[in-house]
Amino acid sequence: MITFQKYVRPQTVEEAWELNQKKRNRIVGGMMWLKMGNHSIGTAIDLCDLGLNEIEETADEFRIGAMVTLRQLEQHVGLAAYSCGAVAAALKDIVGVQFRNGATVGGSLWRRMGFSDVLTVFLAMDSYVELHQAGIVPLEQFANMRYDNDVLVRLIVRKRPGAFAYRAVRKQRTDLPSLNCAAGVIEGEYRVAVGSRPARAVVLRDEHGLLAGGVTEQSAAAFAQFAVENVVVSGNMWGSAEYRRALVPVLVRRALLALEEVC
Repeated sequence: MITFQKYVRPQTVEEAWELNQKKRNRIVGGMMWLKMGNHSIGTAIDLCDLGLNEIEETADEFRIGAMVTLRQLEQHVGLAAYSCGAVAAALKDIVGVQFRNGATVGGSLWRRMGFSDVLTVFLAMDSYVELHQAGIVPLEQFANMRYDNDVLVRLIVRKRPGAFAYRAVRKQRTDLPSLNCAAGVIEGEYRVAVGSRPARAVVLRDEHGLLAGGVTEQSAAAFAQFAVENVVVSGNMWGSAEYRRALVPVLVRRALLALEEVC
């Protein structure tokens, strides 16, 4: 059960930031995950009046407001075209449509949860977050930062030429993933994000040139082995360490091979 003493809808990001500096205050986002725990909050800070519920697409980038819902992301035509369907593939099994209509991009990214399909898929792209105080920070750097009292304003995805693919294994549809994986190639540079380890997603780059000649069955298998050697996994109720260790090369290989099929 969640309780709060006061509910505020700030009219500026600066006002939201000032409210968020008090320890017992909390930005509530869509409250889809927050409401599942037991929390006593001083002031619930709702960003719904800040105009952050839109996806702006320009020739160079997508600017995705923190209050954009996962359903909006899933159905955005421009984002689907740029990501080769990877974004929709990552989101379609997150609980259900009703949940995705409430869950927000900001909440999904801010928590940096290990099982986050949202974090994993955008780590495969040239993505950044805009923080009110810290400014624009690469998403990969943000994923490894400690929690603080800043305000996540928006997600920025730069539209560099590339291709992307997403794969995940779940015990059943709508469950949390046992392991997820997103692969991307941006202007010839390959990167693979592996999440639900169950720790936060990590990004692997082709530092040994295994994919220098492109993705083939052989090069994908070689990079998959590289992933096994560099992705640390452990166990929880969604999969043992041994199971995840076996999944890593399978999903990495499948995601890489899928790059040749998309776009």
